[in-house]
Amino acid sequence: MKKSDLSEFEIQDQDFKLRIKRDLPGRAPVAAPMAPVASAPAPVAAAPAPVAPAPAPAAPAAADPSIKLITSPMVGTYYATPSPDNPPFVTVGSPIKADSVVCIIEAMKVMNEIQSEIAGTVVECLVANGTSVEFGQPLFRVKVS
Repeated sequence: MKKSDLSEFEIQDQDFKLRIKRDLPGRAPVAAPMAPVASAPAPVAAAPAPVAPAPAPAAPAAADPSIKLITSPMVGTYYATPSPDNPPFVTVGSPIKADSVVCIIEAMKVMNEIQSEIAGTVVECLVANGTSVEFGQPLFRVKVS
């Protein structure tokens, strides 16, 4: 701060605020009001509300007890294939066993193979290749055998 002749520096993100202040001789300290910080997160909380309707397609799966969901165990990027040149791990109509690899989710530059916990036949792929997924988001609908 001395090198750049700064007396105060502040950076603020959605849920993070950092303020660094250097006392200079002959200057009285100035207190910053905290009210703007409290009002900033309020609009952020309202933004995720439209995301809530996404699990609605899971309701028809509940109507048929033989249909189960494979959900994402983490946040990341969904990949249907091991590499761009390879075929997808599973497609609609593919039979799967418990512990079959069904996709890859990349999280923090680590490729995580996602295994099925159920045996059956893939009825529907619910996520497009290369899209972001959330924890618990349905990836596949499977008719259990």
